Amino acid sequence: MSNGPKKKITQKLKKTLPVTGPQAPTLYELMQWYCLTTNTHGCRRIVVSKGRLRKWIWIVLTLIAVALIFWQCALLLMSYYSVSVSITVNFQKLTFPAITICNMNPYKYSAIKEYLTGLELETNQALRDIYGFSNPLTRRRRDLQQQEDIPEEKLQYLKEIKLFQIRSINGNEVVTDDIRTGRRSRMNARVVHQNRERTAGNIVGYKLCDPNNSSDCTVFTFSSAINAIQEWYRLHYTNILAKIPTEKKIKMGYSAEDLFISCSFDGQSCSARDFTLFTHPLYGNCYTFNDASREQLFVSSMGGAEAGLKLVIFIDEEEYNPFLVTAAGAKILVHDQNDYPFIEESGTELQTAAQTSIGMHLTESSKLSSPYSECTIDGSDIIVPNLYNKTYTYQICLYSCFQLEMVKTCGCAHYDQPLPEGAKYCNYEEYPSWIYCYFKLHKRFVQEELGCQDTCRESCSFKEWAFIRSVADWPSVKSEEWTLRILSWELGSKLDKNLTKYDLANLGIFYQDLNLKTIAESPSTSLSNLLSNFGGQLGLWMSCSMVCVLEIAEIFLIDSFWVVLRQKWNKFIRWWKNRKEQTEHTPDPPSSGIAGHDNPCLTDDDPPTFNTALQLPQTQHCQVPRTPPPLYRSLQLQSTFNELSPSEDDIMSIEYM
Repeated sequence: MSNGPKKKITQKLKKTLPVTGPQAPTLYELMQWYCLTTNTHGCRRIVVSKGRLRKWIWIVLTLIAVALIFWQCALLLMSYYSVSVSITVNFQKLTFPAITICNMNPYKYSAIKEYLTGLELETNQALRDIYGFSNPLTRRRRDLQQQEDIPEEKLQYLKEIKLFQIRSINGNEVVTDDIRTGRRSRMNARVVHQNRERTAGNIVGYKLCDPNNSSDCTVFTFSSAINAIQEWYRLHYTNILAKIPTEKKIKMGYSAEDLFISCSFDGQSCSARDFTLFTHPLYGNCYTFNDASREQLFVSSMGGAEAGLKLVIFIDEEEYNPFLVTAAGAKILVHDQNDYPFIEESGTELQTAAQTSIGMHLTESSKLSSPYSECTIDGSDIIVPNLYNKTYTYQICLYSCFQLEMVKTCGCAHYDQPLPEGAKYCNYEEYPSWIYCYFKLHKRFVQEELGCQDTCRESCSFKEWAFIRSVADWPSVKSEEWTLRILSWELGSKLDKNLTKYDLANLGIFYQDLNLKTIAESPSTSLSNLLSNFGGQLGLWMSCSMVCVLEIAEIFLIDSFWVVLRQKWNKFIRWWKNRKEQTEHTPDPPSSGIAGHDNPCLTDDDPPTFNTALQLPQTQHCQVPRTPPPLYRSLQLQSTFNELSPSEDDIMSIEYM
């Protein structure tokens, strides 16, 4: 027998047998097939259980198990991004840190006074106008003779930033007295640094205005007139320093030989050659002991005061600027060799006529970077350029960001921070509005409106030195006479006055012990442990493995999508066939006859002629329905079915399909 009848029988059986598996026609049949074939026991029990109550019980239990899996896996995932902190203490030799030391008076008064003469004259003038002082307020009265009042037209600094006696403050309305004429006036301006405890009385402040907009002004008030005078003086002082060349400022400052009278480390003498010059914009010549530029750094082999650094520092209070600094002494900062010394923000003061001992403990900390925290390893992923050319720190990033914004907004760079490439330091002559621009920008910086705090991130590793400080009078009353004589002899020609103990400061800094504390972060859970815990939760609640998870993803994401897509496609095909059949069976519209076209006199009521008959529409072919002849071959279908039973190959192919 030919293969034709076999193929027809095979196709008929395929249409008759139900379709299961991924080729199921509906989502219900697909899910039913999945529950019967999956290794997840809960899903199978939903299908094979007898009775509606049992089915619902297994549905609820299965959903609870799935919810518990999600809950436990979420906890495991959160624990993966957590860290554990370990603290270890090791006893070992420690590298001695870098010690930066500055005199609190940046420049010798005798060397810089030629640049400050006009400023000090007007400062004394302001003090006489406000408080009635009659004599020049300098340590060396021979530098300024009895001063007469400066005419109004010769004033420079008091015109650029005016000082006022503030009588009352009511919101943005300020009542002030002019310090020269005593004339009282009212002004509307923003008030900052306001002393909230005092809104009336003898308050001293100054006003800054935008040169391009006289109505945009701000009045700065202070809790003490000392702070007001000093702040006003420093603004002009900074403007003067910005115009002095760096080489000239280094010569006006203190040399290492001038600053350090005696030095010893670990019982051995050291000299000025062991100190590296560091030029600070506010403190002038500073010196760093054990700097990174040394070929071999100093190492502490034991703890205690005798194994540390001992210094006798010559303060030379006679050379102090009376308006710039009101305290005498030195400032020191302990830091890593590769860190920038922010001595103004983080430094420690040393008082004169005293011996200061500082015991140190070193702690090294390291944090994990992304995804465990937002810290940066070396700052290379921060878009803010490092202007300090030192190891990245959060403080360096903030100051660099502010300085770049200062150049962008005000057109010049502030004197306190390093100079960006292509920029110039601010001064009155070239940038008359820089001071007011700086204060407005700094206010936005403090209020975190510039975005620097969001851009900059903490460093992942850093060192910290904890201090234990003690102070004692030095030299003592009994030893003062011979100690000062010896030190005067050692200073020699550098000393042109009688040395007193208030010109000296004694420093001893050392490791109290050689215990290095290390604080390190480590992941709480490794990736392999996380996957193992996931597998344990799946096996505990659903008795399945990761392969079951892949099966679930295949059924719910891929097969379900194709089932829905096939349903939509079949629906579209049926719609298209129905539309096509409707279009084919729609009768054609009757043609509009043009009777009488050849003979205008012929009307529709006239009998048809031969010519008009040719123009009539053709009659539609209408076939009369008839009874179809019988299909004689259908009478032999049962016998054919019995004779042509399907072979084993056909049955296997049907089952496979």
